Amino acid sequence: MAQRLHFVFGGELIDPQGTQFRNPDDIHMVGIFPDYKSAFAAWKAEAQRTVDSAHTRYFIAHLHRLRDEEREVSPTEELGN
Repeated sequence: MAQRLHFVFGGELIDPQGTQFRNPDDIHMVGIFPDYKSAFAAWKAEAQRTVDSAHTRYFIAHLHRLRDEEREVSPTEELGN
């Protein structure tokens, strides 16, 4: 069975309705988690901690979706060989 890793990160956005970070160098990398449940708990904790900052937002990225071993490699991956 494939590992289902999740990455939690966030920071201050330019526009609270968007997803563009004000300063990508200041992105808070919370961590990588082995399952959605633990990633969601970390996301929720950070979201609640920063609830008073309307421009701060946290996200969960599904890392396991970025690398699907069953699919053929992309041209970019082939460049690494």
